[in-house]
Amino acid sequence: MVTQPPLSRKGSESGQSVRIQNFRTFAPMISISNLSYYIGDRPLYEDANLHITPKAKIGLVGLNGTGKSTLLRLIDGEYTPDEGIISKSNDTTIGFLNQDLLSYQTNDSILTVAMEAFGNAVELQRQIEKTIHQLEVEYSDKLVEKLTRQQEEFERLGGYSMQSQAEAVLEGIGFRTEDLHRPLKEFSGGWRMRVMLTKLLLQRPSLLMLDEPTNHLDLPSIQWLENYLKTYQGAFIIVSHDQDFLNNTVDMVVEVSQQQLITYVGNYDHYLIEKEERSELQRNAYENQQQQIKQTERFIERFRSKATKARQVQSRVKALDRMDKIEAVAEENRRVNFKFTMSRPSGKSVILLEGISKAYGDLQILNGATAEIRRGDKIALIGANGKGKSTVLRIIAGEQVQEGQRTEGHNVNMAFYAQHQLESLGVDNEILEELKGAGSKKTETELRNLLGCFLFTDEEVFKKIKVLSGGEKSRVALAKTLLSEANFLLLDEPTNHLDLQSVNILIQALEQYEGSYIVVSHNRHFINHIANKIWWIEDGEIREYPGTYKEFVWWQAQQEEKKAAAEPQSKQAAPKQEKPAPAPKKAASPEQEKERKQLQRQLEESEKQVTALEQQEAKLEAELAKPEVFGNPERLLEVNSQYTSTKEKLEAAQQQWEDLMLRLEELE
Repeated sequence: MVTQPPLSRKGSESGQSVRIQNFRTFAPMISISNLSYYIGDRPLYEDANLHITPKAKIGLVGLNGTGKSTLLRLIDGEYTPDEGIISKSNDTTIGFLNQDLLSYQTNDSILTVAMEAFGNAVELQRQIEKTIHQLEVEYSDKLVEKLTRQQEEFERLGGYSMQSQAEAVLEGIGFRTEDLHRPLKEFSGGWRMRVMLTKLLLQRPSLLMLDEPTNHLDLPSIQWLENYLKTYQGAFIIVSHDQDFLNNTVDMVVEVSQQQLITYVGNYDHYLIEKEERSELQRNAYENQQQQIKQTERFIERFRSKATKARQVQSRVKALDRMDKIEAVAEENRRVNFKFTMSRPSGKSVILLEGISKAYGDLQILNGATAEIRRGDKIALIGANGKGKSTVLRIIAGEQVQEGQRTEGHNVNMAFYAQHQLESLGVDNEILEELKGAGSKKTETELRNLLGCFLFTDEEVFKKIKVLSGGEKSRVALAKTLLSEANFLLLDEPTNHLDLQSVNILIQALEQYEGSYIVVSHNRHFINHIANKIWWIEDGEIREYPGTYKEFVWWQAQQEEKKAAAEPQSKQAAPKQEKPAPAPKKAASPEQEKERKQLQRQLEESEKQVTALEQQEAKLEAELAKPEVFGNPERLLEVNSQYTSTKEKLEAAQQQWEDLMLRLEELE
């Protein structure tokens, strides 16, 4: 269930009628009841239930193969349930972004395709143009009246703003203004997917279903989509392997597990915490029941042949038959349990680039750029698509011709993972055979364990490379790269085609890797965990920030604030004069140092208080979501009162924390 929003004070004072109205607002838009769906004799869902309300912001998660995309197709009506009902309110409209749309091609411009979202207005625009043409050859009052009615209706449908809306969304999602009139068929599959996403966003369906929407987006476009979804007026369901994207957009997580749909209130981080708590309870209950079953079975076995105990034995046999069996917890937190080795360490300098220039026609990627990768560097190369990130990787790998000097350091043993490396896989090899040929000297058990981390289990490891999909080949190539004894890795979008658990496996692998690497990725959760330096391309140069991605984002925001603050002053400034050098900072007095330490202690206490109140607020939100609470007016008022009080305390605590932080910054 989606969290029931807390009643305002005004609502709680105005009586029962307000509460009833509040419940109506959150009536389900789509109800999934006792859903069962089978692929052959394998159940994907058995008696699964889910209610989707008009404002629901849902993240749909689960291991690959559990049926996330299938559920979306069931809701869309493409598939039919084997059992159960999926009911929708009459006014529900659905927009579904899925990978099948990659194949769509047309000679129409991408702007025209996007504007198909305004179907009625586009058709009316054609009729208006036809009426205007008629007026040019046979003017009449009747035609003028017709044109007036058409134009009024066109305005009501928002026709006069539809082009500007389409242009704004297309440019927000990464297209350049000069590209808007190019035919759709000229763009790659990833860019065509962006056009399809634009069209869906402009349609504003009451339920938007997005299957891996960030796969074909760069960081700026992902952040734009996040901001758009935060203000989206309808409901949406997102399937994504981007943990930060889910955290920033959803307020409910639905997990597909053991043929059921399990609901968690909150974003992805809250889901992980609550899932662990639920799993611990289930684990304890399962172990207790197993102990009880063993004791009962021992009693039955011991006294089965004794006539005097026949009644007790029979009673226990029936008790076992009637017992509702508790499922064992499916352990999904896979871990890398073998060590990645290197043949030898590299020298201190791994790769040195000096005066590098590279252009494609009029597009200048690098212009006299200089950069160095040193031993121990874990670099994330980030930025918008089209800036030249993959080109830089190929230059570093020595696969790209360029102007300037590329110097490879001593004892550098390099391994490069990228989409074009898939061609080097032996198409007639089995998956396990391909990894054995990587020369890592790992045992078959170790290799199968690694393949399991990348979603190849049991007999799947014997599949031929030539029958694998593009995504499966990518996973094999990634596993093979990690097995190499290279001391320097180049990884181009390694998290594509991985589920959330496998992304975390890759994070673990890179965290324990002792060599150096450079990674191109748009997955913020991933790069924040694996990078100690950030590179980006700007004005033909390779820029560097010496820290994590989270620190880089903070630094970038500070730079933007300074720039914004300086702009009004520069407009009013007189002719430029050199600024005097800043006075050296004086050492803090003993009194100031004492005050600073006191403020630091107060700040730490304040931070603990804020954290505790945030946890309390989350618990109360979860309580408000329970049917037994919002179905009981007295209990609802009680919990809502606690929620309002906690929220006020949290706001006051946050303000206190900010005040303390500002005072501390002034001292420092």
